[in-house]
Amino acid sequence: MRRLTRTVAAAALATALALVGGCSSDSDKSEGGSGGNGAASEKVTYLTSFGNFGRDSYAWVAKDKGFFKEAGFDVDIKPGQGTGSVIQTITGGQADFGPIDLTGGILQLGNGQAKDFVAVAAIQQRTMAAIVTVEGKNIATPKDLEGKKLADTPTSVVRNLFPTYARLAGIDNSKVTWVNGEAQGLIGMLGSGTVDGIGQFVVGQPTVEAVAKKKPVVLPYSNVMQDLYGNALITSSKIAKEKPEMVKKFTTALLKGLEYSLEHPDEAAEILKKNVPAVANTAASAAELQLMAAYVRSSNSGTAIGTLDSGRVAKSIALLQGAGALKQNLTPDQIINFDLAPKA
Repeated sequence: MRRLTRTVAAAALATALALVGGCSSDSDKSEGGSGGNGAASEKVTYLTSFGNFGRDSYAWVAKDKGFFKEAGFDVDIKPGQGTGSVIQTITGGQADFGPIDLTGGILQLGNGQAKDFVAVAAIQQRTMAAIVTVEGKNIATPKDLEGKKLADTPTSVVRNLFPTYARLAGIDNSKVTWVNGEAQGLIGMLGSGTVDGIGQFVVGQPTVEAVAKKKPVVLPYSNVMQDLYGNALITSSKIAKEKPEMVKKFTTALLKGLEYSLEHPDEAAEILKKNVPAVANTAASAAELQLMAAYVRSSNSGTAIGTLDSGRVAKSIALLQGAGALKQNLTPDQIINFDLAPKA
């Protein structure tokens, strides 16, 4: 058992510290050429939400299982670096689709930091944003973050939403220090003791524990901010307007990969490893998917994966406005294209 534990931890450390980029595989070769109807496949660039971890493996599954190819797409998957970066890359024309934290997107749009993008499907029905630390850091409650050093990418939703979380959780934001890190290096920073905590999704617990060799302590944002969605698939306003049917087909194929991954987490983890060799810890990847399932599936059993509710989005906007986090008034239709989103 000790040998297995050491093996998993070593593999996880390699995952966390490696530069996790998209790599070619047999599936890359098979997906080029023609689509499922014999026509030439449409080339699409897709960004993951945050590096290449188990939580983002569903895109690789959609590619490897041929879901994208059947829908007529030749997809190039690249690692994203958080909400702000994904938005910038898509609106700048360097990518076509990618998931962002929907609350982070609302903040970006409502504060004039980004424009010309729309969400077209939910990936998680509840936010997974959290501050993650480990035992021994004397952090058990949000208030304990005062006087501590946290790390995250500059454009991550966890970091950009923190002032709102701090206000609602009773934290003096001025007493918390943030330092920069890259998506694939954050867990290593926590494990080495460089920082006291990191911005992370709650599903990152298995990898954090394997790398740091300590039990994670998780402070979920959802404890103080309810009704917030998690990640949502976005595209540029231009693509949504000019290619609505293409957006629908891509969304359907991606969500098919998401559903398959939740039903077959071990296989999804192996597919991720095959396509991204630096992700060696399949156990942690599968565990992330198992934890994520509860966030993807709606509490209403009759609601399909991917749906977005205008009323809930309005509540999220109202919460952020009430906390003074938005400079501009927004409506749900300004950030979500409900004509393209899956129907409940």
